[in-house]
Amino acid sequence: MAFAIKMPQLGLTMEEGTVAQWIKQEGDTVKTGDVLLEITTDKLTSEIESEADGVLLKIVAKEGEDVPVQGILGYIGEAGEKIADGAAPAQEAVPAPETATTPKPVPTDSVVQVQAATGGRVRISPLAKKTAQKLGVAYQNLKGSGPAGRIVQKDVLAAAEAQKQEPVPVVETAPKPVAAKVEHLELMDGDEVVKLAGMRKVVAERMAKSAREIPTVTQNVKIDVTALMAFRKQVNESSDQKFSVNDFVLKAVAKALKANKHILVSIDGDQIIKRAHVNLGMAVALDDGLIVPVIRDADKLTLSELAETARDLASRARENKLTMEEYKGSTFTISNLGMFGVETFDPIINQPDAGILGVCAIQDELAMDEDGKIFKKQVMRISFTFDHRLIDGAVAAKFELAVKALLEDPMQILL
Repeated sequence: MAFAIKMPQLGLTMEEGTVAQWIKQEGDTVKTGDVLLEITTDKLTSEIESEADGVLLKIVAKEGEDVPVQGILGYIGEAGEKIADGAAPAQEAVPAPETATTPKPVPTDSVVQVQAATGGRVRISPLAKKTAQKLGVAYQNLKGSGPAGRIVQKDVLAAAEAQKQEPVPVVETAPKPVAAKVEHLELMDGDEVVKLAGMRKVVAERMAKSAREIPTVTQNVKIDVTALMAFRKQVNESSDQKFSVNDFVLKAVAKALKANKHILVSIDGDQIIKRAHVNLGMAVALDDGLIVPVIRDADKLTLSELAETARDLASRARENKLTMEEYKGSTFTISNLGMFGVETFDPIINQPDAGILGVCAIQDELAMDEDGKIFKKQVMRISFTFDHRLIDGAVAAKFELAVKALLEDPMQILL
């Protein structure tokens, strides 16, 4: 019996995935555990492994196609076994013959039936229906090329292409519109409308949720990093491994959190969860959003290990190659915008953490010593946003001062 390869649900909020690449091709022999294909979601690329031995009989979902969770990707079976186009998985029960007293069975997820304008039924696959809605295709009057006249995605795509070729009717008596309304905004000439989707949509929803639910306070502290910059230069000159300012900040924050465990808390209803691990979330900016890979047990890593882990996670985050486990489970988050010249900002808490530390730009500043002599120093500001339900201002200040003390005496970071 043929085994159906289905789109897995890789997270509670996942609704669909995109087929990025088929590793195996039709006719290839596969074994349980072999990687069949890669799929992408809003945040990561995942490999789908075979759950059966046999031959890849048919690829249903082509590369680039969006497939809903539990949608069919392909079939594995015995060599020579035939799979009809659009056939339901062999594991699914075949409905009994319809009789006068037997009600018509409800369609399975392989076919969606919708009421047409004429009062009849339209047989359409879930993916085709979703594609039609995205492209603005009126699928009710399409002729399907699938089994029993079922409308499949290629029918919708063909109709969408045909729509593009049709001449747009011009009403001579109507004035040419210069603006159109979208929701509450009025569009002006040259404006472009882009649907809020994918990672950008997830970021928007989570940031709005955080801002609505958490009473936040942000406290800013200025740190003299003159000694840190000199120490970093000395270390980099004497070591094959080069360290960034962010590496020292990560190490200092991890050490400060270990000594201030009361910052590592989360709220769950009417309960406070005291976190046992210093798992640092590290905000990484992408072209279309933001992702926060997690450095687990950061307080137990050396500066060298921490720097190497941070670079690896950031690199794979930008390539969309993180696993789900690598961006889950943070207990505190750091967002560094210093490289962009940002002097101060109020970061938004990454739930369920109780705090996030914003790291700002290093700047030159003139100061005066006790003898009245003017000298130059380098300063950096940190902005600590915290959940005031769980952390009080004095407690937050104590943590910030711990970070400040370490960064102003960098040798202590390594001890």
